[in-house]
Amino acid sequence: MELTGLAGKNALVTGASRGIGKSIAKVLAKNGV
Repeated sequence: MELTGLAGKNALVTGASRGIGKSIAKVLAKNGV
């Protein structure tokens, strides 16, 4: 999944300890968010 326009920005992911929140947090971190 490529995230364009989000590099260098901040994101708050609630529920990031498990499930889909964890997956979203990993993708955002991988893309520099």
